[in-house]
Amino acid sequence: MAETPLSAHDVARLIDHTLLKPEATPAQIVQLCAEAREYRFASVCVNPVYVRLCVEQLQDVDDVAVCTVIGFPLGANLSTVKAFEAERAIADGARELDMVLPIGALKAGDRDTLHSDIAAVVEVAHAHGALCKVILETALLTDTEKVLACQVAQEVGADFVKTSTGFGPGGATVEDVALMRRTVGPEMGVKAAGGVRTYATLRAMVDAGATRIGASAGVRIVQEALEQAPSSDADTGY
Repeated sequence: MAETPLSAHDVARLIDHTLLKPEATPAQIVQLCAEAREYRFASVCVNPVYVRLCVEQLQDVDDVAVCTVIGFPLGANLSTVKAFEAERAIADGARELDMVLPIGALKAGDRDTLHSDIAAVVEVAHAHGALCKVILETALLTDTEKVLACQVAQEVGADFVKTSTGFGPGGATVEDVALMRRTVGPEMGVKAAGGVRTYATLRAMVDAGATRIGASAGVRIVQEALEQAPSSDADTGY
C-alpha cells in the first residue's frame, strides 16, 4: 500500500468505466453513463456502436469523456480501416480512442508496420483533439516485445500505452505496468486494464506507474476506496 492515500474522488478520476461485452444492451450502456455521471469517472469506454448514445447521455457532463475502441479486440484490421473507424468514432463524439496494435506484426519484429499502423490512428485522433491509447495485449508478448511496442507508440506520439483488451488470455499485471512505465518514462500515460476489480489491485497498479485504469467494476472500486478512508471523502457527494 502506498504512503500517499487516494481519495474516492481521486480513484474515480483514474477509471475508464468500461462495458465492452458483445452482449451489452442499450439499457446497460445508459446505466453505465448514469454511474459515470454519479461518480465522475474519467470516461466511459464502450464499443463504437454506442458512442452516440453515450454522448447523448453525458451531453451536460463536461468532465466525463466518451472513449471507444479501435481495431478491437484483435488488432488485425487493416490500418486504413482503423483510421476510418477512428474518424467515424470521433465524428460520433468520442474523445478518447483505445486502439489495438497489430499483434502479429509486433511478434514478427516488423517495426515499420507497427509504426505505420499506430501512426494512422494517432494522426486521426490528434487532428481532432482526441487522445489515443495503444493496447499491447501484454499476455501474448515477451518483455522484449512489450518494450518495442511501448517505444514505437511513444515515437509516433500516442498518449498512453495500455496493457490489455480484457479479452485476451490475461490482463494487467504489476510487473507489466512497471516495465511499461520504465520504458516510456514519466511523461506518457500508462493504462492498466483487464482484471482490475478491487481497490487494492487499482492501488497496486497506480504504485507501479499506471495513470489510468480500465475497469468494469468501477463503482465497487470507488466504494471500497470510500471504506478505506471515509473521512477524507465526506465532501465528495458520493
